[in-house]
Amino acid sequence: MKKESISVMVNATKQIPKERILMMTTLTQNPLQFNRSIRLSYDGGDLSSDTGQLLFREFDEKIGFSRTIAKHLDVQDERTYCIHTNESLIQQKIYQLLAGYHEDDAADYLTHDPVLTRILDKPAVASQPSLSRLFKRIGSTGVKQMETANRELLDQLHQRRNATELIIDLDSSYAETYGKQEQADYNHDYRVVGFHPLLAFDGLTGDFLKAQLRPGNVYTSKGVVDFVQPLCAHYNEKFPETTMMVRGDSGFAVPGLYELCESESIYYIIRLKSNARLQALAEELHPTSEIQDVTKAEYYVEESIYQANSWSIPRRIVIQSVRPAGELFFHHTFFVTNLSETTFSPQAIVTSYQKRGAMENFIKEAKEGFGFDQMKSHDFKRNEARMMISLLAYNFTNWLRTLTFPTKQKRLQIQTIRIRIIKVASKLVKSSRYLHFKLASSFVYAHFFADVLTRVQQLLPY
Repeated sequence: MKKESISVMVNATKQIPKERILMMTTLTQNPLQFNRSIRLSYDGGDLSSDTGQLLFREFDEKIGFSRTIAKHLDVQDERTYCIHTNESLIQQKIYQLLAGYHEDDAADYLTHDPVLTRILDKPAVASQPSLSRLFKRIGSTGVKQMETANRELLDQLHQRRNATELIIDLDSSYAETYGKQEQADYNHDYRVVGFHPLLAFDGLTGDFLKAQLRPGNVYTSKGVVDFVQPLCAHYNEKFPETTMMVRGDSGFAVPGLYELCESESIYYIIRLKSNARLQALAEELHPTSEIQDVTKAEYYVEESIYQANSWSIPRRIVIQSVRPAGELFFHHTFFVTNLSETTFSPQAIVTSYQKRGAMENFIKEAKEGFGFDQMKSHDFKRNEARMMISLLAYNFTNWLRTLTFPTKQKRLQIQTIRIRIIKVASKLVKSSRYLHFKLASSFVYAHFFADVLTRVQQLLPY
């Protein structure tokens, strides 16, 4: 063997984690016990299990996803020399999240992955330390810049969809922590130690509009007016023809939010917390003493005008009264809204609010699918940066799904998407002119994969 070849092999080995080297060695020495003629090893060459990332990269180019992030990102970088730019590192992290690699150290195993290296146009991807240091550099400035990039991409998608409506669904969630993370604290509602992020999704499309990381002990509505106001102002200015509505549970029943919506000509449906006055009002409409047949369930939806002590003006409220069969008392639910009684009946108000329940699925998707709640850094700003990158990865997938998937597949969750179009095995065959990724002949979802790819390529570029 030539000295040059030996040198190349040694250098390549240095880039592989010790644990991986051990696995590679062990597997070649241990045949499977059920059939000793079968042996496993990690020396297959230019193979990848994530070929579907190339489909995402094609979509990336069409909508200008990575370009838009790079355009807005301008963080302070004290490195005098670097192989991997901040933009490239963010792109790598997003594509790792797409494939389900939430931990930074997955990069050490993907160093020479033939798909990921071609997506990034690099001979080798960045290592775990390089990714981890990225979040230190991003800081609050980088987070704001990524928010701006996300908003520009959302605007583009709004136009592509010819959307005329926007429903801003508000909620908060938790991100449980297990160390001594900065500003992590005990949350009495969720009964966990961690953070309490504020979230906004589009209830019609599932787009992740905005997120704000907050300390764990703040109340649900803390900062919600300042959180929502820029969204409202932006869409009113950019898309004045778009009808907007804000929905939120009782945690967001604060006069400041009603007043903001009213001043910006935005509709709202907010659930109210029950109190003695509201209960008395509901009881007047349906007294318990008038129940005729306790064995039959009763359901009523009515409206009234109500003014809480903290409100400057009276407002329309909707009262949903439910008495299950076999029970003596009604359960009342209250909503405040500025929707006109001439165009939206009380039942329509309740039905619209109930659709807000889809947000729970959006939050679950962001957490389980893209590691949105994985806040493992001791530094608050670094955790905020990780949260923002997870948000971008979530949206990237949601845009591909809503723009290019066939109608019956538009509601597929990321776990299923990975199985059908991302976790696709292929072998890289190189020629003088082409890089040929050969997919498995037994690929079960080949038709779906090809269909989505065709739809992506038919999109008009941004």
